[in-house]
Amino acid sequence: ECLGNLFGNTRHLYRLTGCFPHSQKNKPRPAPGMTMFGIMKTHSHILVDNLGKTATRGEAVDIKEFFGAYSMDVVTSTAFSVDIDSLNNPKDPFVTNIKKMLKFDFLNPLFLFTALFPFITPVLDKMDYALFPTSVTDFFYAALKKIKSERVAKDHKKKRVDFLQLMVDSQTAGKTEHGSSTEHTEKGLSDHEILSQSMIFIFAGYETTSSTLSFFFYNLATNPEAMKKLQEEIDQTFADKAPVDYEAVMNMEYLDAALHESLRLFPVAGRLERVCKKTVDINGLLIPKDMVVMIPTYALHRDPDYWSDPESFKPERFTKDNNESIDPYMYMPFGLGPRNCIGMRFAQVTMKLAIVEILQRFDISVCDQTQVPLELGINGFLSPKEPIKLKLKPRKVSLTEDICNNNTS
Repeated sequence: ECLGNLFGNTRHLYRLTGCFPHSQKNKPRPAPGMTMFGIMKTHSHILVDNLGKTATRGEAVDIKEFFGAYSMDVVTSTAFSVDIDSLNNPKDPFVTNIKKMLKFDFLNPLFLFTALFPFITPVLDKMDYALFPTSVTDFFYAALKKIKSERVAKDHKKKRVDFLQLMVDSQTAGKTEHGSSTEHTEKGLSDHEILSQSMIFIFAGYETTSSTLSFFFYNLATNPEAMKKLQEEIDQTFADKAPVDYEAVMNMEYLDAALHESLRLFPVAGRLERVCKKTVDINGLLIPKDMVVMIPTYALHRDPDYWSDPESFKPERFTKDNNESIDPYMYMPFGLGPRNCIGMRFAQVTMKLAIVEILQRFDISVCDQTQVPLELGINGFLSPKEPIKLKLKPRKVSLTEDICNNNTS
């Protein structure tokens, strides 16, 4: 069972005793990565435009600032159907409230208490303790009700395909159809549950995606031969900066291998936590029911007994010729089992799209302000102690593209 109850404000939010209500998690749903790819591309273009302005000035880039804005825009758009350019509109109500929510201290005594003693959470619920400001949850609850009512009022054929719509659809699908030969036994999501899931997407999707992208480009900048190899694959797949499409991105082998290798070195979730559902004996080790079991992901990913040269960035480890030799229990950046990260596919598509769009247009390199090697900070998620700053340089256009540009000028 996943540790949940991040919000605690049960006036508005469903208490999560898993990463997703189990009946709904197992219900077939459209692949979010593919159905929402168009939404992601809108925000990846904004990301590239913003990076381009900085690159032309020759300035060192705090890449987390840009990837944070990109991640926030994508998850806000897909979770609440609100399109914002958070980098250029910092005073937008959604931006300000999300930032309040994201100022979360994982060393908060209340959070540590519930993490170490999960059985006490029902008591805290009754006392109306909350880890997040009530004003923030009130804002999002009101926004959800407004957006949901607008969705219901619109023509069914004009529905926007995003997480919110998928969850709203689950309410209808979960209702029992009287007079039908087929009886629905699964319960649809309530408004409270939809809000909780939407906020989980924002909270979990923002930090993990932006940090993973930051670490990824740091690894490329410090390993230029890997960057060049990835750019070659991108140029072959999308000749002359052709528009990026979903199927092609998801079939890029070296891109996939490089992302997996970066996640091995820097898993944003440095450890996993599960609550034992029943007392179990494993090779003489007794684990009582309700015991919190912690898995040290970061340590496992760098264990020299399982990884050769574990401190080096080597994407070849995860190519088709080599990945079968990897012990799945030694690599788990998204967790394992039925309660692994439900947003894994979505996160991978979001990150791969940004990577391709950026490397189509820029070369990435270290600069005087780049900390090598990285010193990691002490936070809930794995993050550098100091911001990662890199240099972006516009790539030279190909001969074919140069001819096309001259013909159109």
